[in-house]
Order: sequence, then C-alpha cells, then structure tokens
Amino acid sequence: MSKLPIISGPEAIRAFSRAGWFPHRQVGSHVVLRKEGSKITLTIPKHKELKPGLLRHLIKVSELTVEDFIELLK
Repeated sequence: MSKLPIISGPEAIRAFSRAGWFPHRQVGSHVVLRKEGSKITLTIPKHKELKPGLLRHLIKVSELTVEDFIELLK
C-alpha cells in the first residue's frame, strides 16, 4: 500500500477531475463532485490539508487505487 501524500482540497479536486469526476455544486467550503453514469458523489472540503483517512475514503469510494490517484496528481 502506497503512502498517501498530504494534499489540499483543490489539489484533490483537480486529480479527481482528471479521472472523470466533475464539480456538480458547492455548499460553503465543500465541493460536490459527480461522475457520468454513477450515483455516487464525492464531497471534498476546500481545506489546506485533507486528513489521510478522508482522502483514503474518497479514493476508495471513487473506485481508484492509491497508486492511480498518485499518478493523477502528477
């Protein structure tokens, strides 16, 4: 299992956008992402740092692997 990098909310949003997720709406400081053909939504806070548990959960729900997500950050 790869070690998760410490990233911000906007960085995570950019990475998930590269995987086909797009911003659907924003509620306060949280951006809700959706993917075409999926009933699942990802809610990402626009904080300076995302906690590792939250980031790992978002990656798991989006059906990506940690390695795939790290590649999307590049």
